[in-house]
Amino acid sequence: MASVEECRAALVKLVAQFDEIDAEDRARHVVERTVSCRVSDLDVTFYGRLHHDGLDPFVESQPANGKPADVKLTIVSDDLVALVDGQLDLARAVLGGRVKIDASFGDLLRLRRLL
Repeated sequence: MASVEECRAALVKLVAQFDEIDAEDRARHVVERTVSCRVSDLDVTFYGRLHHDGLDPFVESQPANGKPADVKLTIVSDDLVALVDGQLDLARAVLGGRVKIDASFGDLLRLRRLL
C-alpha cells in the first residue's frame, strides 16, 4: 500500500503531466470542472480543479463552497501511483473495477481524450 505522501507526489506529477498537454488541445477538450480523488484504502480525498490553463494542485481540504466535485475518482493508493506512472491503463482499470469514475458522459469523453 502506497502512503499518503506517495499519493500526494503522484498527484503533483499528474498536474505536471497536464501542464505538458498542448494548450490548443486543452482549449478544445477541457471544460472547467472540480475534481476529487478518493484514495479508498487510505481514507483520504484530494480535491483539484481542471480548467483551460491546466490542473490546479490537489489539496486535502474540501472547497469552501461545499459542493460535491463534478468529477469524482475512487482508487486505491497503489493503483493511483501506477496510473500516474503509466503502469496502469485507465480504460482497463475502469473496466476492471479498479478505478471508479463518477462523472457525466460528456466529461468522461473529454477526459479520455486528455489522458
